[in-house]
Amino acid sequence: MRWKTAKCVTALMLLCASTLGYTASTYRFRLDPVSSSVDAKVAFMGIGNRKAYFPALRGNVTLSPDQMNQIDLNVTIDATQLTADDGTTTGRLKGKDFFYVDKFPTVRFEGTQLSMTNSTNGIVRGNLTARGVTRPVALNVAFSTPPAEVRGKDPIRLTGVTTINRKDFGMTAYSLVVGKKVTITIKTRLLPT
Repeated sequence: MRWKTAKCVTALMLLCASTLGYTASTYRFRLDPVSSSVDAKVAFMGIGNRKAYFPALRGNVTLSPDQMNQIDLNVTIDATQLTADDGTTTGRLKGKDFFYVDKFPTVRFEGTQLSMTNSTNGIVRGNLTARGVTRPVALNVAFSTPPAEVRGKDPIRLTGVTTINRKDFGMTAYSLVVGKKVTITIKTRLLPT
């Protein structure tokens, strides 16, 4: 009888340990708003580039080193705070021809799949919503710490880059002077929660 009891207790302990191990290997982070920014770069008149800056964003990331193909990455950008190099461009970007911030005040990225290409670089696949339109995008990401080694105690720096066609999001104005391809760069510091 004692042998059966000991066996049951051992099995229960192993079950608890494996359950605790699974829970402990899922780590959550939040974007540090002070150390986070987004910019969007587009060709202008075929001879240079123009940039828009998005200084106000929030979000979170959930990583599991045991399941590296999964990620929960959510970033919400306050488009009403966007700026450009001059007031006229800032006004146009906030207007109906581009982000139309009076009607669509936020831009959102939701990433669900992670494919690592090496220990610190990978691709996050998900959806980008801007101006009320949602499209699938692939975000090329670089982590300052290999995600497989994350233990949820230290901050991580994350940089993500993707290129979209602005016309896919209903931003079709000024096509003779403004390029259609827009390169978006996210730079953030992730803080453990």
